[in-house]
Amino acid sequence: MIDEEIFELTKRMVSIPSVNGTEGEKDIGLFVEQYIRSFPYFQAHPDQVAIVHLKDDPLDRRSILALLRGEKDDNPGTVILHGHTDTVGIEDFGAYEPYATDPELLGRHLRNAALPEEVRRDLESGDFMFGRGSCDMKSGDAVFMTILRRFSEHPEDFSGNLILSLNPVEENMHTGIIEALPYLVRWKQQYHLHLTVALNNDFVAPLYPGDLKKTIYTGIGGKLLPCFYIQGKETHVGQCFEGFDASRTAAELVCRIHLSMDFADTYEGETTCPPSVLKMKDLKTWYNVQTAKEALVYFNYYVHDEFVESITGKLTDAAKESFRAVLSSLNKEYRRFCLTEGLSYEERHYEVNVLTYDELYEKCRKGSAPDDSIDAQIRRIILGKKSKGKDVREISVGVIRYLLQKAGIVDPVIVLYYAPPYCPHSTLKKDNAAVLGTLQKAVEETSRETGDEFRFMRFYPSLSDSSYLRIDDNDDSIRCLIRNFPGFSELYPVPVDAIRALNVPAVNIGCYGADAHKWTERVYKPYTFGTLPKLEVRIINMLLEMTKKK
Repeated sequence: MIDEEIFELTKRMVSIPSVNGTEGEKDIGLFVEQYIRSFPYFQAHPDQVAIVHLKDDPLDRRSILALLRGEKDDNPGTVILHGHTDTVGIEDFGAYEPYATDPELLGRHLRNAALPEEVRRDLESGDFMFGRGSCDMKSGDAVFMTILRRFSEHPEDFSGNLILSLNPVEENMHTGIIEALPYLVRWKQQYHLHLTVALNNDFVAPLYPGDLKKTIYTGIGGKLLPCFYIQGKETHVGQCFEGFDASRTAAELVCRIHLSMDFADTYEGETTCPPSVLKMKDLKTWYNVQTAKEALVYFNYYVHDEFVESITGKLTDAAKESFRAVLSSLNKEYRRFCLTEGLSYEERHYEVNVLTYDELYEKCRKGSAPDDSIDAQIRRIILGKKSKGKDVREISVGVIRYLLQKAGIVDPVIVLYYAPPYCPHSTLKKDNAAVLGTLQKAVEETSRETGDEFRFMRFYPSLSDSSYLRIDDNDDSIRCLIRNFPGFSELYPVPVDAIRALNVPAVNIGCYGADAHKWTERVYKPYTFGTLPKLEVRIINMLLEMTKKK
């Protein structure tokens, strides 16, 4: 039996197109704010609603935070309910784009569409709501908003505290949750809250065809974006063996790293997907018959528990291997060419030179003037390119060019650096055994009542705002990242200190559906609007009771 209030609230939220990077993100924020402020509790406590306007945002997007303080006793236990309100675009709906945010109209029109058999079966069952954002993740937001409203009706009977945090810009840079962190820390300190756990309702889906179990994720995988700037040696194509091709080197890096399980991170039996190349290009700005002197390649790199120092070591080793492979191939083909043409062969020599950004920076710092002129120039380069709208992943190229010139490095070299976004990883560990035990008990009780089957896994497999609520990396790992991340404070100022201060375990419960980010996106109504709210109310009560007993 579904909860009609949550069902109707989801339809209303889906009807507001809140595609990432559009004014709809502001509109959905205004809707959420109006909804929260309509609660009698927050009309009596308006200071416990915070609207966090994103800094320098031309769209005036905002995060909506609300704090419900139970009045039954002095229980400091607090559960955070958080989710994102933006969606991906709707272009993929094609002819059905006009109905992408109207679940009822879309459902009717899809009956005439050419659908995969599984999608057709789900549509005709009547058990699914279709539409952009239905699964990812406005139904999950609606569950949280309704739970908060119901608890707020009788604060005198509520032991503990709830914080709702609904944020924009999750689908790319996670700016909403990042800029909300100082407010969450402020509430924690002001009201002496004990942050027990943060629940996210981002979507969960079957892990294989026919899978009926719902997955509870007790943590979130992390993400790095390692980038390789390659300085080669250009040459005319008529003297092609006289150079060192940056494009060929980029291709070799892709061959060695892309989808290679050598770089997958396994923790407690769960393994990340291997790295995927996200961009590879030379840096020529116009056509000519000169080989590329410069190239850039970067990868998506998932992390479960490995420290940044270890990852950096693996990547620099791969870069050295790639450098050697390109040099070997160059000489092999040059030898063949000379034999064919009857020319004298002389081996081409280049020193294998691979540097991390930190190593390059330190080379330039040695003997530099005490006025920090290098740092000042780096900052000027970064801010200048940022003001011109340069892609934040490529701004560092200008910095590296400057440092290579400063260091007098004109021969071929590969420089490894990190760029936005950086998503920290975390999972429940031994110090959170009580939380895990409570979650398991709540799930077991719900399963007996509803017949739903569940499994527990450690790491939510998609990128998520949950990354910014706790960091499992140690200080050395974070320092290694920042030292190799040009312009960290300007390009992606993740407030590590605020995350450390918050330090709340992140768990994803999730609305349940299929095909998020596809035009057949849909949410399963019986579970999401029936079982899920009951499960989460039980989890909240049990976690807060656990905190009180401490």
